[in-house]
Amino acid sequence: MDKPAGQRTCLYSAQQLDVIIGDMARQAAGLLTGRTRVTLVGILRRGAPLADKLHARLVSDYHLTGITRLDLRIKRYADDLTLLYPETRLTENPEHATLDLSGHTVLVVDDVMYRGHSLLRAVEYLASRQPTEIRTVVLVDRGVAKLPVRTDIVGVRLDVAPTDIIECNVPPYEEHFRIDLMQPQALADSARVAALR
Repeated sequence: MDKPAGQRTCLYSAQQLDVIIGDMARQAAGLLTGRTRVTLVGILRRGAPLADKLHARLVSDYHLTGITRLDLRIKRYADDLTLLYPETRLTENPEHATLDLSGHTVLVVDDVMYRGHSLLRAVEYLASRQPTEIRTVVLVDRGVAKLPVRTDIVGVRLDVAPTDIIECNVPPYEEHFRIDLMQPQALADSARVAALR
């Protein structure tokens, strides 16, 4: 998928994000102390490989084994934040039709917390499966959520202009693991013109 035109600035490199993922795993391990039934859910697209990274660190650094991994497909916005669907759509995997999370602590992982629509839809869906507890994990929280969804574990909080876009580049969807700030082309051009005056 072609990315929208604009000026991009790297905010976090792969090396910096590796440290951030390690800290997120530390926080998750703290939440999971004493829990025996844990399910780690990634929101497709980029929440899924982030959940894989978190899972790997929980196993390697904290020896937490037996964690169930699931992915949910939820779509509302395109990568450039243009609204694709007026309603947040969750496509249920047929394998999840009889999913029973009774007694489970569920961690839901997404890349960016923007308005909260995707995360709220995921929490609603998972809550219907009767887990003991649901916690939310995001790599980036923009701090502009409009819905009653909180983030329990946050990699970084970024306060950026409403017109700017936070791009989480996560393999395999992108070549390099990084977070970019993207200023749309028209706004970047206007800023350059203003600077020349």
